[in-house]
Amino acid sequence: MTGSVPSRSALARLVTQRASSMFADDVAESTLAIADVVEGARILVIGGAGSIGAATVCELAAFRPGQLHVVDLDENGLAELVRDLRSRDALHTATRFRTTPLDFGGPIMRRLLGENEGYDLVLNFAAIKHVRSEKDVFSLLRMLEINVVAARRLIEWLSDLKVPRYFAVSTDKAANPVNIMGATKRAMELMMFDERLPLLVTSARFANVAFSNGSLLDGWLRRLEKRQPWAVPGSARRYFVSPQESGQLCLLAATAAPNRQVLIPDLDPAFHLRDLVEVAEQVLGFLGLEPIHCETEDEARSVMSAVGGSGRWPILITPLDTSGEKGFEEFAGAADVVHDSAFNRLKTLSTPPASSDQIDRLLARAADLVSGDARFSSDDVIECIRAVVPELAHNRSDKMLDARM
Repeated sequence: MTGSVPSRSALARLVTQRASSMFADDVAESTLAIADVVEGARILVIGGAGSIGAATVCELAAFRPGQLHVVDLDENGLAELVRDLRSRDALHTATRFRTTPLDFGGPIMRRLLGENEGYDLVLNFAAIKHVRSEKDVFSLLRMLEINVVAARRLIEWLSDLKVPRYFAVSTDKAANPVNIMGATKRAMELMMFDERLPLLVTSARFANVAFSNGSLLDGWLRRLEKRQPWAVPGSARRYFVSPQESGQLCLLAATAAPNRQVLIPDLDPAFHLRDLVEVAEQVLGFLGLEPIHCETEDEARSVMSAVGGSGRWPILITPLDTSGEKGFEEFAGAADVVHDSAFNRLKTLSTPPASSDQIDRLLARAADLVSGDARFSSDDVIECIRAVVPELAHNRSDKMLDARM
């Protein structure tokens, strides 16, 4: 490489092919509605140290909440969030800001909720959100625990404490799910929209956040630092939003979306659905590097050793044949109904509800799998989720992402 790596913001603009946020006008036009919910309010953000959560915290801070409390297990991420906000002078002097390293589903969280003076809005970004995590039954149980059991426990606590408004982020993978991660987030949506819950609840599904922590694109930058080849799944197409866009979308969904609706970006697959190999080549070109396509890991490592410092970089093109992978992205499932909205670049989505009996059976079975002593298999987890997400068409394979570069 001949120079330093550009900022992630610059790289995100390259990948999204947008010079400015597609939601900037919607935020500007919704300023009064957002301020009515946020200004002076007591706000709790769970999972706020992650890329999307942190971007949303930054958006919330601009509207001068009375209290902004961020909870996350990631102590390092919380420290970086504080440094970032303080360095940019992004917190108003009237905002009481604090962070707490905490498991949102545990007993300490319940005590925190009960002893606090009360929250007006709670946003939840905590999730097991990688398809890569579907590697064994214990990983699946953790996904079931966090995305379903703990998420429901939290919303019941908030209902008991009469918190008026709740938002939890979902994923495009909840639409026509082919993996357990997407199906557990679809189950989370169904539990949120349970008619028995008194809160105003909203959610959002959206695309890959370009260069977010743990993402494929973030991995590319880390490979550059370590002088390692890139790996890119062939024949895979993805939507992208910038970190700022992800925060603005969640801000709008949490404060201005209709009750029991999911906000989705208005993206056109003909223009915005991008081939990942082309994205990788474009990013390398932007960095002044020429891509070299490789077919095997050994070839990619060998090329990396041979071309170091020459302005060329190996890309391993992998088949899209690992468990849970989907060749393209979509925001609406077969039974979902998409509506035009008051926003310019967003639509609302309503999903068919689950019955109270379905939800109760799912929760009872999920709690039994997570906490019980009986032997279980991945099929037990899958069948548990299918009780409320029958459209789950699990794309099963004996090949896992962790077995690849």
